[in-house]
Amino acid sequence: MNCENKFPKDFYKYLEENTLVGIKGGKKRNKYLEIWMVNVNGRIFARTWTRSKKSWFNSLLEEGIGEIKYSNKIIEVSASKNNEPEINMLIDKAYLQKYDQPNNVEYSEGITKKEYWEYTVELFYNSE
Repeated sequence: MNCENKFPKDFYKYLEENTLVGIKGGKKRNKYLEIWMVNVNGRIFARTWTRSKKSWFNSLLEEGIGEIKYSNKIIEVSASKNNEPEINMLIDKAYLQKYDQPNNVEYSEGITKKEYWEYTVELFYNSE
């Protein structure tokens, strides 16, 4: 597997046009959870809202593998925690811009608080 940061072009388009993307962390989970993801300069980031120990986020980091489901496609991904303050500020801005619908503002303002920075991963497309 070649782990690189370039996702399929149709994924970027899907992400631009949709607010929810399916994710499954690890191989043990059966269901996809719909979450928010953002594109920052071609890099894909996600944060966990619940910060729970039993989450897609921790499963993805612990097992080192997961899947994204979009449209009718499934792609394999890996992830690493993001610890770059400058990037986290850009991620905050991307969340606030993308999720600015009235029903999402409360959550986008919540997920961009500094306490969520440690619950941020960069996702990497695992191409074959």
